Amino acid sequence: MARGLFWLSLLVVFFLLAWSGWNEYQKLEAYRVWAEDFDQAKYDIYAIIGVKGKEITWGKPSRFLPPALPKFLLNDVDKIELLVNDRHTNLENLPRKGKPVIQFSFVEPNQSSIKIPFTEIDLAAKWVTYLDNLRKSS
Repeated sequence: MARGLFWLSLLVVFFLLAWSGWNEYQKLEAYRVWAEDFDQAKYDIYAIIGVKGKEITWGKPSRFLPPALPKFLLNDVDKIELLVNDRHTNLENLPRKGKPVIQFSFVEPNQSSIKIPFTEIDLAAKWVTYLDNLRKSS
């Protein structure tokens, strides 16, 4: 009886892991199809970002991406900053741990800032540099 319960619990764990893997695979496939239209794109567990020209499209990854994700133009952005644990961070001296977020502040004072989460601080810093250079170019 005890062995049966042990193997049954292992079987349940196996099915949960298999479902979790299938679910993540479906998210990656939806992202792959979505990202084909962009010049540059990023996927992680917290957010997806696509850049086409100076237009940024972003959202939360899911198995079925909605047809209309939020968008904004880099021309409307006043400042792009990297926040780690909700504190402004110097790109030259990055912390080793924390929750990185890219914050976009807009020229219009009545438009609220947009925060896009990342999993890795180094990757977020590279995106801040890339997007800031893109914003400043022509």
